[in-house]
This record gives sequence, structure tokens and C-alpha cells, in this order.
Amino acid sequence: MRQSLVWVLLLWQASSGLCTNAKYYQETYTESPPFQRGGHNKHVAAPKTDVVVDQGQHNGPQPGADFVTAAIIELGKTPHASHQRKRRPSGLVGTVMRYIIKAIPHGPATAPSQSHDANISGHLLTAVQLLEQAAQQNNSDALYLLAQMNFFGSYNHPKSLDVAFNHYQQLAAVHGNSTAQYMMGMYYSTGLGDIVPRDQAKALLYYTFAAIQGDVRAQMATAFRHNSGIGTTKNCEAAVKYYKSVADKVIAWYRSGPPGGRSWVHQAWRISDDDGGIYGEGASASSAGMNALKANPASDANAAIDDVIEYLDLMSQKGDSKASYNLGRIHYEGQRGLDRNIPLARKYFFLVASRYWRKDGRVLENYKPGIEITASKAAGYLGRMYLRGDGVIQNFERAKLWFERGISHGDSRSQHGLGLINLNGYGQKENVKFAMELFKKSADQDYAPALVQMGQLYLDQGGQEDVRVANNYFELASRHSNIEAHYYIGEMIHHGVGREKLCGASLSYYKSVAEKAEPLVSSWGDANDAYEAGDYELAFLEYLMAAEQGYEKAQTNVAYMLDSVQSRLPLSSWLQKPVEHKTLLENPALALIYWTRSSRQSNVDSLVKMGDYYYYGVGAKQDIARAVQCYTGASDYAQSAQALFNLGWMHENGIGLVQDFHLAKRYYDHALEVNEEAYLPVTLSLLKLRLRSAWNTLTHGPIHSIQDEPKPKKDRSLSEWIANFLQDDALQYEDEFYGADGRYDDTLGNTDGLNEDDGIVESFLIIGITLCLVLLLWWRQRLQQVHVQEEDDRRREQGLPRNPARDNAQAEGFAEWAAGGAGLFAPVGRQSNGRTTMATRGRLIGIRDTATVALRHSRHQVEAGLRAMERTSLVECVGEGFPDIAMGGQHYTYGSNAQHRRAQIIQRPVS
Repeated sequence: MRQSLVWVLLLWQASSGLCTNAKYYQETYTESPPFQRGGHNKHVAAPKTDVVVDQGQHNGPQPGADFVTAAIIELGKTPHASHQRKRRPSGLVGTVMRYIIKAIPHGPATAPSQSHDANISGHLLTAVQLLEQAAQQNNSDALYLLAQMNFFGSYNHPKSLDVAFNHYQQLAAVHGNSTAQYMMGMYYSTGLGDIVPRDQAKALLYYTFAAIQGDVRAQMATAFRHNSGIGTTKNCEAAVKYYKSVADKVIAWYRSGPPGGRSWVHQAWRISDDDGGIYGEGASASSAGMNALKANPASDANAAIDDVIEYLDLMSQKGDSKASYNLGRIHYEGQRGLDRNIPLARKYFFLVASRYWRKDGRVLENYKPGIEITASKAAGYLGRMYLRGDGVIQNFERAKLWFERGISHGDSRSQHGLGLINLNGYGQKENVKFAMELFKKSADQDYAPALVQMGQLYLDQGGQEDVRVANNYFELASRHSNIEAHYYIGEMIHHGVGREKLCGASLSYYKSVAEKAEPLVSSWGDANDAYEAGDYELAFLEYLMAAEQGYEKAQTNVAYMLDSVQSRLPLSSWLQKPVEHKTLLENPALALIYWTRSSRQSNVDSLVKMGDYYYYGVGAKQDIARAVQCYTGASDYAQSAQALFNLGWMHENGIGLVQDFHLAKRYYDHALEVNEEAYLPVTLSLLKLRLRSAWNTLTHGPIHSIQDEPKPKKDRSLSEWIANFLQDDALQYEDEFYGADGRYDDTLGNTDGLNEDDGIVESFLIIGITLCLVLLLWWRQRLQQVHVQEEDDRRREQGLPRNPARDNAQAEGFAEWAAGGAGLFAPVGRQSNGRTTMATRGRLIGIRDTATVALRHSRHQVEAGLRAMERTSLVECVGEGFPDIAMGGQHYTYGSNAQHRRAQIIQRPVS
């Protein structure tokens, strides 16, 4: 029953659209310029004046329309609050001064005025009084204007969020205004100003009301909530429905512009990036490790845009055509901190072209070599200006002239532009075949608009192979973030044409298309202007609206502005008086909400910050376990050294994790691998950790101490060991020929490190070491002979027979020397039964064990020793299968012959 009543209310509000003289004040307050050629877009809604007009509801003006008209005239006499973007000072002195100013303590930010007793006067006071009189007659235009003025502070009107809420509520409930419904949803979603408690279910209800009426911001907010499961269960199909609706409007708006589609300067960026990221330069994942700017002395990666323009202008005045071309491109395309200046861009492009072509199109005789490529690119931009009417009167003939000049040297932009002229018949007959040839040449140079055109042409054929080729072209164009390419891929996935039908994949592409059309669907430009002008409360409100639409960067901006756990010097907090009243920018619970939403869109720093809030109990109840989950999730990206360091510290101190010094060391080491700039904190932490681990080991503490990491050993054969040794030795000798950068040093003039006497000295050292080894072996043999002589004398004194080894000493001289004097060949006694004694077996084992010693000598020496052993007949072997001795790729086997009772040497090749 309750659900039925909700739907009845929804249908009633959807059918009661507002119809007044909205067109009048839309034209008055809309700050965007009128649309260029191509017609007006019926889906366009200005960021602050999305009023639904239903022509069938009212045939005449509303009550109080005269008051509204008079109020608008008075507001026209009131100076409109404008936020001029401030340029950041460039250079070393300007940067130092900027940080000094930031360090100076400021007074606490004041809360927006919640009373309507603010001092307003003059034309503004007259306008407000007229609007209030019209609002008393339930005039929707008056209610809308009063709500906007109190919420955004338009025309220097003091902000009053509670008054704005009352006007929005009346406008949504009585008139069904989609903008008012969207604003009501934002109030309930965020609990803004503590006017109403946060209620995600009511927020989704109001967003759905506005989305049904076609409000693009409400459609994006509703889609984001269905996708993320905020206030409802996750529903990919519902999210795709709303995102697709927005994407369709965006593409219609994009194509309604001049040939080639609308163009604008992208305004979505994170304000935290100005400070090096959420945690500052070097500590944030967005500015350290793999994401750090790899600047070099020849790069302008860290240069301010003013410095770049100043340098390029200087080089342009000296005749550098590439500098002139780059200046034209910068001014034509625009970027953050620099608005588009098409007339100035045209001036630079003409300057480059005039250095190669005459006015009649002939090439100059004395042009500078290498300028033809740059001139062709400038011609492509000039042709684009005439084709679209950018800064000049639209002229297809002039556009074709410049495109043909650019094509003469293979410029891809010129090829695409001339292809559009032939495809659509601008100023001439259509020639699809020639257009496709031009698109193909441009696409081969990886020009994104040409890739999209080729995909469209193949997709129109409809064949299976054509669809496959079209998909490939769209994929190539999507690498350049082309809005049409993303839309086509989303459509193909959504309808299952040439690709597998996947809800999540189509949603991501539709969401990308919707978020790219910033001038149509969001208030990014106003938010950035307000922030850089220092109006942080207005910037916060504008960012908040974009954050509700699902922009990850806007969610990060909102959380960053509300962040109360920033790692900064507490100088200002020491000098400031405690804040007595809660301000709009002091809402840690709301900050945690947006850190969470940003982290779910793969922002690693936001995930770490989310863990900080749970660890310290900021914006929520302290939850160490959840903080550990956040840090662990961030560490999985292998980008945040801060997350890894936090986990190491928690393992070291046993907070939230098992106290384990060894695991703590691993996390510290990993943090240093991820970010080299973490050297100092990691080194100090490791020093303290090793001291604690050593004390724990000495006192037999219960904590797992640091253990040496086992080094894997590889079992190598003799041949592998020799090959590896020779390879390492060769690399060591080659190192001197390479510089520090790894390049081969081909300098021949410096021969201080080379000495021809080095080889002679090395030879003398080798000979000397060899002689010393021979002397030591001879001295060892002499000592053994003295020992044998003493043993014979002792046996003679005792009346014992002479030592048998003495008789064979002369015959075994060489064998003793070959075996290192170890007594390898000793006499073997026999038993009466003809079998060898236990001493014989021992001697045989000795022969097997010392065989490896003999391998260190040359093959011929060992063979000579074996022949001497055979002549003396001192070794007898029992049985077959004496262990083989592997040497030199051959096997030598000792065998026994029962008839001759002597040692034989049998040589056989390796099988």
C-alpha cells in the first residue's frame, strides 16, 4: 500500500511541470554563450536553471509575474558576483611567497548566515522584496530565484541554506520542479547545514522524481546510487538505463555543434593535486612511486603555464616556428588556468604558415629547412577554424584551401577535415569514396576523430566483418578518450552487436560519456572559479553537486576540503582561537562518506585516508579492524607506501595485527620499494625495529623476531660452475668500457686506466703462486719421509721387522706427489685365502674418496700415476664394478683379473 502511494505521488509530481516565463530568466541568467551553428540543443540545461517547461499547463502568466519581471530588472542593475581565476605566481620567489601566505594563520571560516536579517540594500533589496511578494502568490519563478540566491549567494546575496531549503521544498512539492527535486535530494543525501538529517532513501526518491522529468544531474545521481548500492540494492540494469539516457543527450548535444562536434576545456581535476596529492608531495600515491613526474632538465613537467607561454613567446620572436605553433595550439585548445583565445591562436598559426607559403599558396624560395611539417600542422588548424567558424566567419572554400595545403605534407588533421567536407558535401558535392580514402590516411596516423569516422562508415555497412572492423577502429580511438568512441563501444556492448553483452562494461562506457560533457551536466567551471577566487564555501557547494552525480574527482575534492586529519604544521591551530560555532566546512562524518565513495572508484589515497578516519575515530566510531582492511586493500595496489608503512607499524606494535617484527620489516621494505622517497622514515623505523628485535631475541621474548631471508641455492654441475665463472669474469672485465648511464664509452683519448705491463705482472704472480704450491707439496713429502724414518728406528730398537711401506717408497714417489702426499698408494696385505683384508677395503675407499683430489691435476699426470701404480702391482681390487671416476668426458674403471691378480685400467667412452 505504501509503495502504491509513493508511485501515485511520483506520477502526480511528474505531471505537474512548471510553466512560466522561465525562458525569460533562463536567457538572463544563463552564462554560457549562445550555441554556434548547428541549431539549438533541446536537451541542454544550464547548471543552475534547469526548469522544466510544460507548454500545456498554463496559457497565461502566473500570479505575481509582474513582480518577477520588475525584480529581474532590478537584479540587472546589481553587480553580479564574479570569480576571476587568480594566476598562481610563478618562479622561485612567487612559490616561496605562496607557501608563506598559506602558513600565516587565518581566522576560522564563518558559517553561512542562517538568518534573513543580513544587511542588503539598493537594487538587491528592492529585487528581493519584489520576489518575496511574488512568492507569496505561489509564483514558481520567484520561488526558484529566491532559492538560488539564498543557496549560492548570487548577486552578493547572503547565503541562507535553511531559507533556500524552504523555497526548494515548496517548489518541488507544489510545482514539481526538477531542479528543486534534485536540490532536495542533495539536502537529504548530505544533511547539509544540519537542516535535515541524512536520509539516503528520501534522497533517492527525490533524485528519481527529477530523473523521470529528464534532469541530467538527477539521472546521473540516480544511476550512481543504483550502481553503488546507496539507499537501495545494487542494480546494474537500472544504472545503465539512466546513464544511457544521459549519454544519448550528451551525444546529441555534442553533434549539434559545428562540424567535428563541440569542443570545450575540461575542468574536472583534483584540488589536492596542487599540493602533491592528499598526503602531500612524495607521500601520496598520485605523486610518488610509479605515478611520480619523471622530470628532467629538458622537460617542462613542473613548469607553470605562464612560464611556458613566456618562454615560447620569446622563442617565437626569435623565429622558432615550432614555438609559434605550440603557442597557437595552447591558446586554441585551452587548459587549466588558461581560457581559450582563438583570435590569438589564429595569429600564431598564420605566422607559421606565412614562413612557408606565400599569400597565393606558392612555397617560399628561401624557407627554413624542416618548417614544412610544422606549417602543414598550422594549416590544419586554420582549416579547422574556417570549417567550424571558430573565431572567423565560417567559409568552406577557405577551409578546403588550407586543408589541401596541409595534406601536401601528410597532416592528419587536414586529411580528416577535407574528408568531412567531402562526406557531408560542405560547399560542394558529396564524395564518400574520396572522403573514406582521406579518413583512412588520417586514421593510419592514429588521429582519433578519423578513427571514429572509419568506424562509423564500417558500422553503417552492417555486415559481420564490417562490425568487427568498426569495433577495432572504435577501440583504437578510445585510447585517446574520444567521447564518440566510448559511446559507440557502450552501444555495441549494450545491444550485443559485435561484442558480448555485459552490463558492467556498457555502464562504464556510458558513465564515461556522461561525465565528459562537463558544460552540459555539471558545474565544474563555477566550482573551480570559486575555489581559485578564495570562496571556498561556494566552491564546496558546487563540488558537492558534482560529487552527488558520481564524479570521483569531485568526491575527492569535497572530502579534501572537509578533511580535518591533514598532515600539516599545527602553527595555525596553535595561534587561532578555538572555533565556537560549527562551520559548513567542518563535517568529518560527511568527509568520511566521500572518502569512502572515492575509494570505491579506485582512488588509492582515499582508501588510505578512509583507514585513517577509522583508526583515529574521526567521523565514525573508532574501528581498528576496519582501518586494517582499508590499509590492506590499498597495499594490494602496490602504489601507496603510506599504506604499507602503516601496516608495518601496526605489526611492529601489535595494534590491530599480530605483533611480528619480521612481518613489520617486510612491510617497511616493501614501502621503500614502492616509493624511494620514503627512505628516511623507513630507515629510521627499521633501525628502531632491529633494536627491538635484538632485545626480544636476547631476552627470549614471545614476539617473532627478524629472521634472515633464506637465499635459494642452485645445485650446479662442474661444467655449469666453470661456465658461470667465466661469464662473470668476462662481464667484470667489460664493465670498464661502459659509463654510469649504461652506454658504451667509445672515447679513445683517455688511456690512463690501461697498462701494457698488467699482463706481465699477472703472469709473474701466477708463476710465483704455482712455485709456492710445489714447494709446499715437496716440504710435506719430506716431513712424511722423516716420520717414516723415525718409525723404522723405533721398530728397530724394539726388535720389530722393518715397515713394508719403506721398501716401496722409491717406486711410489710420483704417485705420492700426485696424491698430495696423502698416502694414497699404500701396500696391501693378503690373507691366506687370497682375499683382501679389511685394510684393503679401507684403502680402496681411500682411493675413491681422494679421486676427486686427483681431478685437480692434469689428465696426463693422473694417467702417469695410475701406470706407476700398475707397475708396482700394489693395488688389487676385489670384484667388478669399482666406482667410476669421471674426468675429461671419459670414464676410467678399475677392474680385477682373477688370473693375473693385478690392476687393469679399462677405458670406455661415455654412453
